[in-house]
Amino acid sequence: MSKQTKNQKLVADKSEAGKAYTLKEASALVKEITTTKFDASVDIDVRLGVDPRKANQMVRGVVSLPNGTGKVTRVLCLCTPDAETAAKEAGADYVGLDEYIEKIKGGWTDVDVIITMPSIMGKIGALGRVLGPRGLMPNPKSGTVTMDVAKAVREVKQGKIDFKVDKSGIVHTSIGKVSFTADQIAQNAKEFIQTIIKLKPSAAKGTYVKSIYLSSTMSRGIKVDPKATEEI
Repeated sequence: MSKQTKNQKLVADKSEAGKAYTLKEASALVKEITTTKFDASVDIDVRLGVDPRKANQMVRGVVSLPNGTGKVTRVLCLCTPDAETAAKEAGADYVGLDEYIEKIKGGWTDVDVIITMPSIMGKIGALGRVLGPRGLMPNPKSGTVTMDVAKAVREVKQGKIDFKVDKSGIVHTSIGKVSFTADQIAQNAKEFIQTIIKLKPSAAKGTYVKSIYLSSTMSRGIKVDPKATEEI
């Protein structure tokens, strides 16, 4: 067996393998066991008892995290000229239309979220091959195709994220940074979990939330007791 590094031993001493923690305990522990020198992201993985291959068991939604994500989210707003000023004032990093469509066709995707209007979706459809694999395609369900682009920009900048279950039945997202307080991490995690519970498909049978894990970049996952997410 390979020798544990000092940091690995520290982590092993602080967290018990296999133990399920309350959300509050896990949020404090993920801060303790993170030994990176940078401000690592805190991630959550929720395994659901659904079959994502079936359309009536797809879990997809949006959530506004009460404490934001801690990340700088770069927003591109593709809109008509009359909406440009409002989008800029709301905090969009890039605002325009045809020139950005041409840039994207050339392979430019240096943004985190793209927000647009229903009337422009016809132009954006051709960008699916570039945007789709990167998860950047605007979608009415996630609030990124809207008449009120300024409001959508503000919400994204304040910590609104969209998520969907992957092929293996797991919903994964970042819910903060290790520089957040344990309470801030727990509040964000609770909001995310409660949103997922509200989206339970009627076709899903058996246990819906099978497991929850909190982790940070480079840290091991900390098991959260699904029944212990109410106590915040």
